[in-house]
Amino acid sequence: MSEESAKLVELQSKDKQSFKVEREVIKLSGLVKDMLEEGEEDDVPIIPVPNVDSKPLQKVIEYCQYHHKEPAQEIEKPLKGKIEDVICDWDKKFLDSLDQSLLIELIMAANYLNIKDLLDLTCAKVASMIKGKSPEQIREMFGIENDFTPEEEAKIREENKWCEEA
Repeated sequence: MSEESAKLVELQSKDKQSFKVEREVIKLSGLVKDMLEEGEEDDVPIIPVPNVDSKPLQKVIEYCQYHHKEPAQEIEKPLKGKIEDVICDWDKKFLDSLDQSLLIELIMAANYLNIKDLLDLTCAKVASMIKGKSPEQIREMFGIENDFTPEEEAKIREENKWCEEA
């Protein structure tokens, strides 16, 4: 086994795209880290990532390449202000490069791959997007169909009135 290949891992996306990544970089993923610790010392282990398409996987790799040397700042929960006020400039640019559907795919990828800091970042972005919006505005923003009858919706609003008072 060559020294150079010993440092690489090959990730294979749901759509069969392959990405070679340094082991230390992708170990930000709890899932991949566990698989590497359990696996054999192949030249370049191939790790299938069946729940993640290539586009969000590329973004995961980009995030890991930056943050494996520059640990992410913890994001306060609940998010009190704007997300832009609590993250580094690199993370701001990273989030700005994502359209809404890629952001959602990235949340699912971060969750599947067990990358807590990326999951926190992307979820905080969604939280900041919906902050102060009505349920109707949120449904419109994300293309969510309202499947409640007016009576069910009125009952839910009454039961959760305390939320809106806070």
